Parts: sequence; structure tokens; C-alpha cells
Amino acid sequence: MSLFVRQILRRSMNASIVDLRYKTKAILKALEKNEKIQILYHGKVKGTILPPGRKAAGKVSSHAFFGLRKGKPPRPDQTMDLLRGGRFRDI
Repeated sequence: MSLFVRQILRRSMNASIVDLRYKTKAILKALEKNEKIQILYHGKVKGTILPPGRKAAGKVSSHAFFGLRKGKPPRPDQTMDLLRGGRFRDI
């Protein structure tokens, strides 16, 4: 089995420091295909680049920040509006 076929089966790619500089487009394509990229320096693995996880975003109201205040807590959307401020708040 060739090296290319083995890399496809492992779903990973090896890239040297020079490859990071000159073959950036190929590395980004590999990340789009959810491949793991191992960074090699003098033939030894120095690091790994992993594709981003497809984690679903949680609800804002489920964050631990909400519900910390005593008394009747404001709704999460009201709290976020207060934190973000208006359009001209920075003036």
C-alpha cells in the first residue's frame, strides 16, 4: 500500500514547517475535509492541527452567568441588551 493511500485511510496529513509556508492551500483543504494534520520538524512530530468540532451552540439562558443575582432575575435578553449597550454607547 502506498504512503498516499495510507494517509487517506488514516484521515490525517503530515506537513513539515516548509509545507506550512508554501502549501498552505493544501493544508486548508485537508482541514475542510476534517483531516488531522501533524506538523513535522526534522521528521519528528512537533504538533497537531485539528479541524474545528461541529459543536452545537447552547442557549444563552442556560449559561451559569444568568441567575446569579438575588431577587427576581431579569430575563436573559434584557441582561444581554444591558451588557451590549446601544449603538452610541461608546461616545
